[in-house]
Amino acid sequence: MKRVLLAFLLIVLFHLSLLAGPVEKLNSLRCEYLTTPLGIDVLSPRLSWKLPVGVDVQKAYQLIVGTDSASVARGIGNSWDSGKVLASDVLVAYSGKAIQPYTRYYWKVCVWDNDNVYTSDVTYFETGVMDDHNWKGSWISDTHDIRLKPAAYFRKALDVKRSIKEARAYIAVAGLYELYINGSRIGDHRLDPAYTRFDRRTLYLTHDITQSLKQGDNAVGVLLGNGWYNHQSTAVWNFDQAPWRGRPKFCMDIRIVYDNGEVEFVSTGPDWKASLSPVVFNSIYTAEHYDARREQPGWNTPGFDDKKWKNASCTFAPSDLIVSQQMHPIRDVEILHPVEMIKLSDSAYLFNLGRNIAGVSELTVKGKPGTEIRLKHSERVGEDHRVDMSNIDYHYRPTDDSDPFQTDIFILGGTSEETFRARFNYKGFQYVEVTSSEPVELTDHSLKAYFMHSDVPVAGRISSSDALLNKIWKATNSSYLSNLFGYPTDCPQREKNGWTGDAHIAIETGLYNYDGITIYEKWLADHQDVQLPNGVLPAIIPTGGWGYHWGNGVDWTSTVAIIPWNIYLFYGDKRLLETMYDNIKRYIDYLNYTYPSGVTDWGLGDWIPIKSHSSKELTSSIYYYIDTDILAKAAKLLNKQQDYDKYSVLAEKIKTSINARFLNEEAGIYCSGSQTELSAPLYWGIVPESLKPLVARNLAEKVDKDGSMDVGLLGSKTILNALSMNGYADLAYQLASKDTYPSWGWWIKNGATTLYENWRIDGNKDISLNHIMFGEISAWYYKALGGIFPDPAMPGFKHIILKPNFVTGLDTFEASHVSPYGEIVSSWKKSKGKILYTVTVPSNCSATLFVGGNYAVKCKEVKLADLSKEKEGIVLATGTYHFEIKNK
Repeated sequence: MKRVLLAFLLIVLFHLSLLAGPVEKLNSLRCEYLTTPLGIDVLSPRLSWKLPVGVDVQKAYQLIVGTDSASVARGIGNSWDSGKVLASDVLVAYSGKAIQPYTRYYWKVCVWDNDNVYTSDVTYFETGVMDDHNWKGSWISDTHDIRLKPAAYFRKALDVKRSIKEARAYIAVAGLYELYINGSRIGDHRLDPAYTRFDRRTLYLTHDITQSLKQGDNAVGVLLGNGWYNHQSTAVWNFDQAPWRGRPKFCMDIRIVYDNGEVEFVSTGPDWKASLSPVVFNSIYTAEHYDARREQPGWNTPGFDDKKWKNASCTFAPSDLIVSQQMHPIRDVEILHPVEMIKLSDSAYLFNLGRNIAGVSELTVKGKPGTEIRLKHSERVGEDHRVDMSNIDYHYRPTDDSDPFQTDIFILGGTSEETFRARFNYKGFQYVEVTSSEPVELTDHSLKAYFMHSDVPVAGRISSSDALLNKIWKATNSSYLSNLFGYPTDCPQREKNGWTGDAHIAIETGLYNYDGITIYEKWLADHQDVQLPNGVLPAIIPTGGWGYHWGNGVDWTSTVAIIPWNIYLFYGDKRLLETMYDNIKRYIDYLNYTYPSGVTDWGLGDWIPIKSHSSKELTSSIYYYIDTDILAKAAKLLNKQQDYDKYSVLAEKIKTSINARFLNEEAGIYCSGSQTELSAPLYWGIVPESLKPLVARNLAEKVDKDGSMDVGLLGSKTILNALSMNGYADLAYQLASKDTYPSWGWWIKNGATTLYENWRIDGNKDISLNHIMFGEISAWYYKALGGIFPDPAMPGFKHIILKPNFVTGLDTFEASHVSPYGEIVSSWKKSKGKILYTVTVPSNCSATLFVGGNYAVKCKEVKLADLSKEKEGIVLATGTYHFEIKNK
């Protein structure tokens, strides 16, 4: 009775509060960082929202969750009513009644500030299977082994006898799949499910198929691809020898709820039929081959004669852990048309897309039956206008000539005009050379391409008066997206591997520019799958076994700590730190046991340097410190006091050991004084406070003496930041804006539309033209020029640190970033000896602006007295501010 009375009082208070002021809508409601997701299977899903623009502060919130949308709209939640919580949080984990599988939960949020109340519309999330015991279907495959090349079709006819209220398909796959109902492909995802270590964790997808099924006869069809599960191509990473390898398989439950409330499951089993498809070969690594003569029209429609098909074979699940795939999916994000077509002969054409991408091409052609067409994809062409793959096929170790690298093979069926695109593959390319065994007539409209990647929302934008800066930013982001396919990769052509070093170097570039948390949370789960009991991680993740003995030093596998920490900083969400805490701890304990002195040389070092070779012992030891320091901070956040004490002491010991071993205090030089050896200790907080000015001056003098940048991968993360953070922003900008070798601008000047793997551009082999490894520069624009930083004390940009640098040589600059609270804008323009600086602080946030003591500052929106404390910074509440800044 007390609970009923309390609920009644809360409802009354809720409706009375609506009378207190105007009602405005909250926006961007998300569950697990996704909008209206299906298939949620976590017990405490995270719910988040944004306030309307201009709301100073959120004083309280109330979350209402229930299974009836009308009741939730009225403020009644039968699953959870948080009550009025006095807090400014905009991210809250569900803590109501235990959520149930196959259930749609409606929710809304109400927020109070000082004077008003703001409500959201009702939205929803829907749970999935949730528990392995809820699966009804069997895992099925055909009866062939891993050596058979053609992909398999599966089909099932079903009779729907009543009117359907709703229907869902839950499908788990070892390999890749396309799902069809009544002849139409379901969904717009590509390359599902995402790549995992299949024998330890397998992903399933949830599809709403209510509108696809009809009363009466229906047919369900599934086409399976190999993906990384059955890797038939051979290369140096030995994926063809992965312990999980098997013929692709799947398990599916179709759950139908009829209008009368009855529930029926149609599930996979031996009554499903299987046949071989026209996809006669498919490799996620190389390409796809399709023989149109083997097509079976109508194979996925009702009434198709499948008497010659064989029954599917029941088999075992690939792993004991089947979990929902909850992340932004891979999609065809952009369509590109050729900027040029060159007809080389009646049977050879070259198409130029004008820029480098990751994805697939699509060819429409008419020709004789049996005509073999080859589509060769490359990043470069020779003087003869033929594709040149020498820079990207270096690591390929083919066993024969039946699987040419990045070359699709299409055999025509001869039935009028035909169209082909790879289903279970993607490539890195700018050029497509089309050759045919018989003459064909092609035009510049015959081919188009799809830029594919994980379709993460844009979170940041940059613009400036420097055209080269803008092009570098765009090229960096193109490389980042080209290497985001459910996990971060190094390149989209020759490897497609989740190299750990590349990923943590580019983490801030990813997070400033894109809302990528769902991808990184999935990838850190991959870390858990492949971590050895002693804490060691491989160099590439996921892996089939390669990478535990080379490439996996502390400077690379620091992803285990650096990425969760950055997610915490950018989102204010500590769940990933909580999830990964034991993994980070096990990793640090291994390092502490193996390298008790606090110094280690385990790693690859400053990979692909320009001239100088920096001490690997220094850089690896610095990453040992970084990871240990993150572990200590995580322990403090998670109230693990004993661990905090232990790892704080260890972090200080490592820092002391580094300085004792490598620092010449009198000279202010680390090791030999290379740019990386000076910038890495500065950026990562190793240099004693009193020596920072000296070490920074030595770095600036070294750069001046060298006349250019001279760093490898690790130094590319630190060189610009160390300079701009320590009083040499103008010099950093000079490096960033150079267009002579070696520089980012040198690539752009020579036609690059993505970032390269090597500062050199003249190599004949092993030089990818679409790598993210040198991609820190995009993040540097936000940090050094826009001056936008998260505050570790109030993460998620709840409090924003603003430290813009108005560098010489740049007239205008603007950076914007969509934080969990809203859009942050930092924009400046030089005009008549003044700097006009505009900043927007989102609702429910604050900021502190630091412009330095050499400037006189005026502001329309802030009293002059508040601008006098340059060292402490200018504190700003929510709003937009216009500053006028002059040299004193």
